[in-house]
Amino acid sequence: MADERPGDTPDQDESLPDDPRAALDVRIDSPGREGLTGTTPSNVYKPLGDSEQITIPPNWGPLHHQPAWRKDFPIDWPQDHYVARRDFTKFLVLTSLAFVVGQLWIGAQNLWRRSRGKPPIRKIAALAALPVGATLQFNYPGAHNSCILVRLAPDVLVAYGQKCTHLSCAVVPRPEKGHIHCPCHEGFFDLKTGEVLAGPPPRPLPRILLELRGDDVYATGIQWRTV
Repeated sequence: MADERPGDTPDQDESLPDDPRAALDVRIDSPGREGLTGTTPSNVYKPLGDSEQITIPPNWGPLHHQPAWRKDFPIDWPQDHYVARRDFTKFLVLTSLAFVVGQLWIGAQNLWRRSRGKPPIRKIAALAALPVGATLQFNYPGAHNSCILVRLAPDVLVAYGQKCTHLSCAVVPRPEKGHIHCPCHEGFFDLKTGEVLAGPPPRPLPRILLELRGDDVYATGIQWRTV
């Protein structure tokens, strides 16, 4: 009676060809193949799988006997980390497309702003009504474009668009602290320049160009900045 290892069963013997760790028999004088001569036909052996896709089920059974859910939810690193070439190419194409669309959108916005022409000149307030440290909310150039005016010193006035450059939340000037605060996501802008100090805003606040005519303050234009 031939020696058998404990636990060997016919089912396990049938699963040996599916074991990805099984060595390839390249000899023609191995047991059961005596007398064969010449080159072994290419269809004798089962093609080896891609090493990146080799997976060993926990029960050591053949892959075609495994439940379908194990293919959808891989349990080993090779299968979980495997990325098909088609998926990688699709990712690159979609990322490049999103970048191109974003650039086209920025260009379209710039063309639209230029096509609107020069903003109007509009009186904002009387200088005498603005003590040092005072702030004033006004609309410019349209009725729905909220802006803020701050008098930093007797001869220093600054004005900015009130929409945060992150998600368009209304910003709040804090002259006593020297910054402009966005309460939605904790963004901070420099009160003197409108540049980003901290937080998620990607660019400075748009600056409203001012002109002093006698005792009156006028808005004369908008300076859009990206850095």
